Amino acid sequence: MTHTRLRKFNTKDAYPEQSLDNDLCMVVIAGNHIFLRGQTAMDLDGHIVGIGDAAAQAENAMACTKILLEEAGSKLEDICKVTIYITDRAYREPVYRVVGKWLKGVYPVSTGLIVNGLAKPEYLMEIDVEAVIPQDVE
Repeated sequence: MTHTRLRKFNTKDAYPEQSLDNDLCMVVIAGNHIFLRGQTAMDLDGHIVGIGDAAAQAENAMACTKILLEEAGSKLEDICKVTIYITDRAYREPVYRVVGKWLKGVYPVSTGLIVNGLAKPEYLMEIDVEAVIPQDVE
């Protein structure tokens, strides 16, 4: 099976302040399974939004998630699993409120973790998403 990789990039471009040189992408499609890169405060143009505001970062992350899933032939309703990382327990309620709004009626499985930090110090949250491309039912 060939995997399709969308929005390829190198970490030296995304994180110029770090000494990295990794080839990555935003989306991998394997069969009908979709893996997204963790979505954060960084928009799809590489700008950080919502500095200091976990809810605004979650809004950005979910908006990016929607766009990436649609580019891969899927949609929010096809999300199976989310893993949410927050850097402070106080961010749980505002982040989960935003994610819950975007995923109302979807019922994915979910894991939540509190971590000491993320890839950039400005990031307060990150969401990792796995979804599927729906198969036509005949």
